[in-house]
Amino acid sequence: MNSLLLNTNGVHMPQLGFGVWRVPDDEAEQAVTLALRAGYRSIDTAKLYDNEEGVGRALANSDVRREKLFVATKLWNADHGRAEQAFEESLARLGLDYVDLYLIHWPVPAQDKYVQAWKSLERLYQDGRARAIGVCNFGVEHLRRLLEETSITPALNQIELHPYFQQKELRAFHEANGILTEAWSPLGQGRGLLGDPALATLAAKHGRTPAQIVLRWHIQLGTIVIPKSTTPERIKENIDVFQFILDPEDMAAIGALNSGVRFGPDPAGFNRVS
Repeated sequence: MNSLLLNTNGVHMPQLGFGVWRVPDDEAEQAVTLALRAGYRSIDTAKLYDNEEGVGRALANSDVRREKLFVATKLWNADHGRAEQAFEESLARLGLDYVDLYLIHWPVPAQDKYVQAWKSLERLYQDGRARAIGVCNFGVEHLRRLLEETSITPALNQIELHPYFQQKELRAFHEANGILTEAWSPLGQGRGLLGDPALATLAAKHGRTPAQIVLRWHIQLGTIVIPKSTTPERIKENIDVFQFILDPEDMAAIGALNSGVRFGPDPAGFNRVS
């Protein structure tokens, strides 16, 4: 399993992890257990997902040592003004003493508290309760404010990223500022991406599935990726992407699929707090 070095204290993060968005709490324990058995060591959850307790049960019952795991969770939008208390509540639900990565879930620009929230995350990092800190869904303008008004550069920005929405400008800003890129909905949310003929052609060429082709594309871009599934076969399939390589023509073919169309909300106008 590849890992990438974060910009904080020499912390390494597995490049491929397991996401649990929209996995109910009573299913999260089984899904994470299957993922750990398949070889995943990075688990991504959030307060919003309402499954931190299920994730925590899976971690507690696993024979994988805590120091071998990488656990990330997220600060919800309504909690920007009480980030440290919200963090402690997430820790309690997870049953952990620390997390490896704590993220601001959305900037919520209309609320304009994300700089305040980031300063709280800086304290959690300095106290060692979060080994690394980062953000999700931040645009260039939001990241610039953090760089100008706070002390610590986010370790990563978790954003919508898939072959139909490649975010080249934002990824270039990340690279220029030492921020890693992490992809959510890396397989396009089941919105037709995996049925694209170009991916079918590449899947046939390599003897792989379209999902494996897309995940391998992310890996070769240097992106951290967190596919989600509750199906045992797909959980195993999604991690089996390190035994083949896409050649430059393959990467170019996938690059040509970029349409600039989002499937998720635009962070510039997403201000949900409930």
